[in-house]
Amino acid sequence: MKLEILANRLEVESRIRDGAEKILQVLDTGRSDGKENLRKEVEAQLDTAKAKIATLHAIADQVRNPQTSSKHRKKPTTSLANGKRAMFSTPVPNGKQKDEYSDKGKTTLNQASSLVQLLTTYRTRYQGHIQSSPLAYIAFSGGESSPASSSRSSPPILNDQDLDRSRTGIISALVTILQRNLRVRYELDIVEVLRAITPALADYASKESRAAAYRLIRHLIIDGDSIDKLQQFGLDWYMVRSLARDNKHAVEKEQVIKLIRAHVEVGSSRRSPAVGVGSSAVPLSNAVMRALISVAEHPEDQFRHVVLATLAEIVLIDIDLVARTEGLRVLLQCLVEGPHELSPVLANAFLYLIDAPRTRSYLKPGSDLEIALSGITDAYGKGTGNAERMKSSAAVIAAMLRTWSGLLYLCMDDMRAIRSVIDTLSIPSLDTRDVILDLFFQILNIDKGEWHQDFIDGRRLTVLGGKGGLQRISTHPPSETSTTGTKLNLTHQYISLLLLVLIQAGLLEALFGIVEETGAPTSLSKKATLLLGEVLHVANQVLPSAIAARVQALPRLFAMAAEHDVYGDPRKMASVTLSSIDSFRRNMGRLQRPMIQGSRERANSIEDPVRRNQRQVEQNKLKATMQIDDKSFQDVLLKTQVMVQKDYAKWNVEALIELMEGPLLNPKRLEEAFRVLKFGKRLISFFHPFSIDRFSSLTKTMYNRRFVRLGCALITTLVSCPEGVRFLTSEDPLLKQIAECLNQLDPYNPITVPNPIFSKERLSDTLCYGYLEMVGTLSAYPEGIELLERLKVFTAFYHIGELSGRQDLNKGIIENLDYSSGGHPRVILSKALTSNELEIRLFATNHLIQLIRTSSKANEWTLHLLLTQLYDPAEEVCELAAQYLEEACESMELLEMVVQMQPTLDHLGEIGHPLLLKFMSTAVGFRYLYKAGYIEREMDAWFEERNFQYVVQVEVYLAQTFASHLGDTEDALTVPPHFYGEMAKTELGCQVLSDKGHFAEFAHFIRQHGLESEDLDVIVKLKSVLWAVGSVGAHIGGLPFLEDEGIIPNVVEIAETSLVLSVRGTAFFVLGLLSSTIQGAEMLDELEWESTITPLGETTGLCIPLDVAGFVHIPTWDCAVGPAEPSRLTPPESITESQIMMAISNLQNTVIANEAARSLTRFKSLHRAVFASIPLYYRALHVISTQRYRLPVRRYILDLFDIELDADVMATISGLQKSLYQPPLPPPPILSSLTGSRDRAESESGGANVGLGFGMGIGYNPVIEDKQSPVDKPGHGPDYLEDLEPRVNGYNGNMASAPPTPKQINGADDSDDEGVRKSTNMLLEQPKKGAVKLNAITRVEGFDAASDSGE
Repeated sequence: MKLEILANRLEVESRIRDGAEKILQVLDTGRSDGKENLRKEVEAQLDTAKAKIATLHAIADQVRNPQTSSKHRKKPTTSLANGKRAMFSTPVPNGKQKDEYSDKGKTTLNQASSLVQLLTTYRTRYQGHIQSSPLAYIAFSGGESSPASSSRSSPPILNDQDLDRSRTGIISALVTILQRNLRVRYELDIVEVLRAITPALADYASKESRAAAYRLIRHLIIDGDSIDKLQQFGLDWYMVRSLARDNKHAVEKEQVIKLIRAHVEVGSSRRSPAVGVGSSAVPLSNAVMRALISVAEHPEDQFRHVVLATLAEIVLIDIDLVARTEGLRVLLQCLVEGPHELSPVLANAFLYLIDAPRTRSYLKPGSDLEIALSGITDAYGKGTGNAERMKSSAAVIAAMLRTWSGLLYLCMDDMRAIRSVIDTLSIPSLDTRDVILDLFFQILNIDKGEWHQDFIDGRRLTVLGGKGGLQRISTHPPSETSTTGTKLNLTHQYISLLLLVLIQAGLLEALFGIVEETGAPTSLSKKATLLLGEVLHVANQVLPSAIAARVQALPRLFAMAAEHDVYGDPRKMASVTLSSIDSFRRNMGRLQRPMIQGSRERANSIEDPVRRNQRQVEQNKLKATMQIDDKSFQDVLLKTQVMVQKDYAKWNVEALIELMEGPLLNPKRLEEAFRVLKFGKRLISFFHPFSIDRFSSLTKTMYNRRFVRLGCALITTLVSCPEGVRFLTSEDPLLKQIAECLNQLDPYNPITVPNPIFSKERLSDTLCYGYLEMVGTLSAYPEGIELLERLKVFTAFYHIGELSGRQDLNKGIIENLDYSSGGHPRVILSKALTSNELEIRLFATNHLIQLIRTSSKANEWTLHLLLTQLYDPAEEVCELAAQYLEEACESMELLEMVVQMQPTLDHLGEIGHPLLLKFMSTAVGFRYLYKAGYIEREMDAWFEERNFQYVVQVEVYLAQTFASHLGDTEDALTVPPHFYGEMAKTELGCQVLSDKGHFAEFAHFIRQHGLESEDLDVIVKLKSVLWAVGSVGAHIGGLPFLEDEGIIPNVVEIAETSLVLSVRGTAFFVLGLLSSTIQGAEMLDELEWESTITPLGETTGLCIPLDVAGFVHIPTWDCAVGPAEPSRLTPPESITESQIMMAISNLQNTVIANEAARSLTRFKSLHRAVFASIPLYYRALHVISTQRYRLPVRRYILDLFDIELDADVMATISGLQKSLYQPPLPPPPILSSLTGSRDRAESESGGANVGLGFGMGIGYNPVIEDKQSPVDKPGHGPDYLEDLEPRVNGYNGNMASAPPTPKQINGADDSDDEGVRKSTNMLLEQPKKGAVKLNAITRVEGFDAASDSGE
């Protein structure tokens, strides 16, 4: 394959070489006047081709003879006479070849420069230019040219198609150079390259040529200066034209979009170092942005998804640009209309925007972001086809309610948005109700296990132990699920507030309404009952007792169930609901009780009698089987079929295992079976490794796995008594053969076997791995250890551990040996932990971790081995050991044992940081780290930098937790350890913190900048300080710091009044930390914040405000000023051009768009020359770049003109941008909202508003009349429409009067040209008949319009 590729490249280079030689022959035979530059260029290309050919031959030789070529490799020459090295060769920037590498860079740069010069010769489109650059023709024509003809005539001339193909190939080659040599990007002059490739961007070029040019420009962008140079060439208009093309030009549009993304990634810059989200500047013009937005709102465009994602990125960088070009409206509509897979992404973007007051002002409260709810609230009556839309809307609502800013935003206006979603439960729509109920299960983090469906189906939950898959994310407070201390849970803190908000918004009443309905399906009422039971359960765990008691009362249900005067369905439904809730609560603890890892089951649990009876039955059965009589023993032996026949397939394996675990444990019966009868010898001979068609030859399957269990049971039985040990030692060769099989792989054994028993194939495909399990069974007994030592099995294990490539065998040895007693097995494990193979070390470390986890008590030897792994040269092993040590140190016994060993963890860096924080929580560990200088060093690091990193870490944890299901991100549930919080756990730590004075500085910063809402750096530091204060105050030793500074009221004020919503959330979580102690809970109670306390009087680290409605209140804001008035152009001098621009402007008004399209078609047929006017073309470009037009309309407008956009046209447009510019008029009145209507104010000149339609483009002052229409209005929200019809030739554009006919405008009849009629019919559809004869609904491609159709 490589040789074929090299052969193809060699053929191409050979053609170029031959062509260059022929061109030189032509130049030598003819006149050479004025062709010196051409000769130099051809000679340079000839040298380059020869160099490439030599390099390709060398590479081909290396491929054919890799050993010979590596030994006798020649150094490539660097002389200019022999040519330059190939551009695709790999640079080697080492010391010996530094000069050579520099020459290679120069060679590549020269090649790129030659290609740019070659492109420069192609700038002329017409014939006659090929003589200045004949090489391309030779290369692309295959080198077919006779010397005789070349000597008699000039080189052949390329046609337009060949020229375009040649230019595209050269641009692609230049891109290849830039991709492989990044240095060339900085050396090339981007201005020179742009001048050379300008013809490739013209309309007359092919779409492949334009795509290649855009791709080259993208690779030339290296910084903001290069983007500034791009804008000087009018590249924006080329991009606008390309984005308006249809899907047939997908290759071109793709490269334009990639170029725009490169602008965003490379050219974006912050306006100020202190600003936040949406406050940077994106180097995109309004024209390009509006073209991009038109693609985003066109549902049939194949690039819509990526453009929407790009707009979401831009809105987070430069919201001013998106708002100025009316892109927010498109993004808001996509929240509901789709694409549905992008709706949650767009929702997250808006949630970032509403966090800060500056970016929040771009959204109108109560209408803009609430559009996301319409997919559910407006779903009634829309049929089953609306299910996908409802699910998408539910996902958006869940994303909003799972973030702090989204929750507070939806709680505006007395929780109006949340109430509207809850009120939808009263609509008699099964699909809508089902989606909403699933939504509440999701946002409350209620895991719907398998038993949930059983509950909905009406089956009783009485099976002991439940069914599989009943795991549930526990909503119990940490104090009830952990005995080693409480873990503060941010998720519980947030859910407590969310649940209280939903309850106050009427969730319980809505659920009551569903269960009381007589006509509702049983499954829906059961699901509502289940959600009601879950809500009550969660409320009982996370809400304060006083609030939870009011929720648990259920006065409405109890009143209806106890009303004796009411008979029938309502009372019955209430009773059934209460009974179901009671059953749910009674079974909750049994079905979903949280188990503590490593703890035994409670002795007083409901399963204890069953377990006790089972143990008693097993003991009685064992006694009975050991005391079996002779007759019964013979019957059992015969039942196994071992004495009857030799065919192992007919043996009763289960009976054999019962025999091994029962009667044969009696030494007398064992001696009888193995010495007197043939049973024992036949059975054990089956396991001999060298027996043919026996155990070692069986295929490794689940069914044959029973023979492995039988072998291990046999070994256990034999080792349990002296007779069995004697039998294994002197009478049977089983163990000797196993030892011999291991010696077959011993590298120190000179005897080799072609197919050893423990080969890779046999170990993976047969039951030979069972011998390792048998050896592991032997290692669990002292007698077995003695047998293995006598047979030198451990020696073989030591030698096998040194084998490379036998990880499978080493893993089997490690996992099967028993390490309960000291000796050889532990030595083998320690040797595996320091093996040369990384895979073995990782496996042994994992196995060691499992040993520690399953051990009933802490073993010092296992911890010593695990601490040794912290010094492993591989980072993966160190990280694995450190992570488990952090987990294990949750146990105070293990933590103290590890601290006493005093490991050195400085070399681990960030990996060992959490473990060191664990050490700080004990007095012994803190003293050890303080003496080592760690405390002093880390305090300075946290004060200067790590506090900010902690903010990012916590916010990422919270985002991951609420973005996915809680069960998938268990690590994100708890607060990460904070350095200052760990210091506050010990008395010495508090003393050091006091002496350092950091806390006093934190308190001062909170008092000074607690309500900051503009400066991003101050806001981030405020969050870091709040987390530090909360971590210190979460412990009894740190609470006096807060009391001395009196800082708790300031934190409460921040949580209740800060304008930055994320800062309010941080303060809310910090208050939860402060409630972790009884003293902190009492202080918060004085400030009207109630903490959740268990019935035993323990705190849970959860607290909520008593006035929830006041806490979630956000002050209203004034919306930002709408899009600024675009630049104005001087009015056209020709009346015809004015009328054409009026019609183009009317195309944006969907009411009169069809009539405007007809007018433009007639103008095109009568005044075709006008549509070749570049000034008029520029006016059209200006209009579509300053106002909103849908993509098909933009394409239609640009296709009207008989102008091909090229360098000459761009030069003319550049001059028109200055000559037609008109200074702006006085600013219009400030908008009251971004989506509201403008204040009507007549200008001094014409008495009409300025700002929409034609007036924005050419200086006319239109009369605007409001019309109610479902169609979007440019520059305004979707609920308003302004119809624009400017005054032209004395005509007042009033919709009350009939518009002028085409005859009045054009001065001609309607039957001008048949071609015009055909083109019009292609654009317009026939009007549809309506109820009113004078009105018809017509359609222009891409938009709907209602227009008068009178005669």
